[in-house]
Amino acid sequence: MKFLSTVFFVLFTFLLTFSLQGQTKKSREQLEKDKLEIQSRLKEFDAILKQTTATKKTSLGQLNAISAQYQSQNRLVTTLDREVNLITNEIVGLERRINSLEKQLTELKAEYGRMIYNSSKLNRGLSIVSFVFSSTNFNQLYMRLKYLKQYTESRKKQAAQIEKLTTFLAEEQVQLDERKIDKEKVLAEEKTEKEKLAQMRKEQQSLVNTLSKKERDIKRQIAATKKQQEQLNRMIKAAIEAEIRLAEAAAKKEKSTSTKKAGTSMPMTPEAAALSSSFAGNKGKLPWPVETGIIAQKYGTYPHPTLKGITLESDGIDIRTQPNSSVRAVFDGVVTKITTIPGYGNTLIIKHGEYFTMYSKLKSISVTTGQTVKAKGVIGQVATNVEGVAEVHFQTWKGLQIMDPATWITAK
Repeated sequence: MKFLSTVFFVLFTFLLTFSLQGQTKKSREQLEKDKLEIQSRLKEFDAILKQTTATKKTSLGQLNAISAQYQSQNRLVTTLDREVNLITNEIVGLERRINSLEKQLTELKAEYGRMIYNSSKLNRGLSIVSFVFSSTNFNQLYMRLKYLKQYTESRKKQAAQIEKLTTFLAEEQVQLDERKIDKEKVLAEEKTEKEKLAQMRKEQQSLVNTLSKKERDIKRQIAATKKQQEQLNRMIKAAIEAEIRLAEAAAKKEKSTSTKKAGTSMPMTPEAAALSSSFAGNKGKLPWPVETGIIAQKYGTYPHPTLKGITLESDGIDIRTQPNSSVRAVFDGVVTKITTIPGYGNTLIIKHGEYFTMYSKLKSISVTTGQTVKAKGVIGQVATNVEGVAEVHFQTWKGLQIMDPATWITAK
């Protein structure tokens, strides 16, 4: 009976171990995937920020870029910490299983020894042949043969179970040793990344302190930027209004297929309506207008991070990238406007049904008005300012309603 309970325990341990190993493998694979994604993102930050290291001017954009880098670095440290905890739990689980298996193996060996000892006592030192043929009657002969068969089978099963358990125990010990090595490696990696995080924090604080001493210059810069942004927005609204008037005029023509549905900003042909619907359906999944980048200025109205009483406002996002990077359309559409705006340089607008995307701070534009473009198709090249900063300004509109571009592009 005790032997059977031991066998059942061993089988249960095997099944539980394989189940836990499967779950842990998935968890570790996900952590490894997260870690690789964050490390890839940090490489982007390094490549972009290194471009301005020699000539960088202390600015809000620089602070935002370094803050974003700090956040990603912090995510990496958190991920490594989770990996350490996961490995620690694995080690604890393995040690518990090994201790339990060692106990069960000891019991199995003891049970096996007792079986042999009891058998030798039972046949009183006789050989198997003598033990069988010393029976006094046929019934006793039959019972002794039956006993020997059962004994032999039981002995074989126990011997096989001891061998199996010994092998499994050795494998668990190898896993334990490997996990301990893994833990040491991840702890060393975590220590290095924590040191980097502390250095980034110092750099971030240094920028905050420097910006705090430049209040007058910052206020002047904010006022100038606001005027330039107002001029940019007037141009965008005028261009969209012109598109709406054209759509309304086309809808009034005889045999026109254009219609204005409830909730839309303008009449659209079935093709334009389908494109518009497709654009809306890809919210949060649109590609970035540059392949690699950091959001150096976010959308909306928010307080200045270092100066009290100063409010910042932006109708789009500024994406810092590497010099000479290609600027791409985020979705299929038609180029409706190309112009130049003070402070923003070369600018273009692409129409996607009733939606519009705007790209500015371009060094050059490689498309023409009326041209059809595809998602990720190159439309120009980013400009680099005198400080060595390469940045594209990006906006999204639905009719005359401006929207937060960061909610439309994929999260990084």
